[in-house]
Amino acid sequence: MAIKVEGQLVDLHHRRIYPAELTIQNGLISHIREKEHAPDRFLMPGFVDAHIHIESSMLVPYEFARIALRHGTIATVSDPHEIANVLGLPGVEYMLENGKECGLKFHFGAPSCVPATSFETSGATLDADAVGSMLNRPDIIYLSEMMNYPGVLNDDPEVMFKINKAKALNKRIDGHAPGLRGMDAKKYIDAGISTDHECFTLDEALDKLKFGMKIIIREGSAARNFETLHSLISTHTDQVMLCSDDKHPDDLLRGHINELVKRALDKEHDFFDVMQVACLNPVFHYDLSVGLLRKGDPADFIVVDNLTDFNVLQTWCDGQLLFEEGKTKLEQKEHDIINQFVVSQKTSVDFQYDGPVAEVPVIGAIDGEIITRRLKCSILSVPSEPDKMIKFDTEDVLPIAVVNRYGNTPVALGFIHGTGLKQGAMASTVAHDSHNIIAVGCTAEDLSQVVNMLMDCKGGLAAVNKNEVALLPLPIGGLMSPDPCEQVGRVYEEIDQFVKRLGSTLSAPFMTLSFMALLVIPEIKISDKGMFDAVNFKFC
Repeated sequence: MAIKVEGQLVDLHHRRIYPAELTIQNGLISHIREKEHAPDRFLMPGFVDAHIHIESSMLVPYEFARIALRHGTIATVSDPHEIANVLGLPGVEYMLENGKECGLKFHFGAPSCVPATSFETSGATLDADAVGSMLNRPDIIYLSEMMNYPGVLNDDPEVMFKINKAKALNKRIDGHAPGLRGMDAKKYIDAGISTDHECFTLDEALDKLKFGMKIIIREGSAARNFETLHSLISTHTDQVMLCSDDKHPDDLLRGHINELVKRALDKEHDFFDVMQVACLNPVFHYDLSVGLLRKGDPADFIVVDNLTDFNVLQTWCDGQLLFEEGKTKLEQKEHDIINQFVVSQKTSVDFQYDGPVAEVPVIGAIDGEIITRRLKCSILSVPSEPDKMIKFDTEDVLPIAVVNRYGNTPVALGFIHGTGLKQGAMASTVAHDSHNIIAVGCTAEDLSQVVNMLMDCKGGLAAVNKNEVALLPLPIGGLMSPDPCEQVGRVYEEIDQFVKRLGSTLSAPFMTLSFMALLVIPEIKISDKGMFDAVNFKFC
């Protein structure tokens, strides 16, 4: 049966808007008829997130889709390396299967770096053969972010095997090379790596653009580069896309790529340039199975009330109406639970510093960034009591710990500046990329209490202050909840506000904490094996 949809058609290919009637048959647009008059609503291609880790929303793909569809997102380019670091290929399979049932078009890649480095303990390893096998699959559309840029620069055989396999299959290769410039950037790009979402200065982005790389402007819950890079929308329209990378559930409830579109228009970028970047460029670059409002295309589009606020009235995928009048057509359902977690309860002794009273390296957290500064601070005194704080010559320096969740090993202890915590502790098993338990606390006693809460539930987010506790369980890989976004987002907001009442000055405390174990991002981080120099790739 044919379906007719009328409105003002936003034709991005010819850069015009006109009254039209779409005819949908068998999930495809069988006809587009220009009319003299049509309802005062706008039919336009849906938004595409050009790089996202669905796991960072703390939702399974199905539940992510139930919210993203309301914001006009119809497709994503998704890197499943978070769950791959925990569960390997079964984790990737989980994401693929769960995402098949929701209409929104997830396009998953083969994780290229599992584990990201050899300086941490992950739950799985995907060697070159495993990655090659994944790339052979039709439902794996690209090689996801190549974080091992030293391996590319040094022609590491295993790294080059993965890259060459993707090239042989004509599949795109995503990049991840923060701060890489000049001839090193050129060699990285010349290897076949086509995108980067890690640029944190305009000069870095321009450097990579001149060598032919495409830049994905990222605005997530922690890393926010839109203000720095948005000028590229007008100056390099053909070479730019938009992404969230990591989006926490409370932020996802408020908006997705649609927010960036509105911000870009507020900055007076050309409407059609913005739409090209948000809707067309990812589809063409990755050759996505997404319709773009042309005759014969899959009927993937959104209907909005105006071209300023973009309030979504309807979202269509493959001719199916998935969102209308503020309600998703996807019913709530149960989801399977998979995980990998070795429970090893800790005591306050495990978190007590037993080093000298001396100068120590310190992670300098930066709000809104996943890069850090390497600081040096002097310890003035170390208490013998586990409920007392270590004294430093600098304010706002606290112990940070990483606990191996895959085996019972000693706790790695370091120090961090910039969290703002005045009391209690916070911890998370969302800790890129290996997702061990990462915790910051004022005392050894606080740290043991918060870590053991996560041991008990085998993953999640937790915060404590003596008898006050807050917990968001994430039983799927220690990364995701089986619950709807509204419920997860509400609990996340509660625990976020709890941590801020403890003194944290970070805009997204748990998101920032999650990146303090990401060893491939400079300048200094911490793994379950110790404090790590992320510039020179060695332990401190």
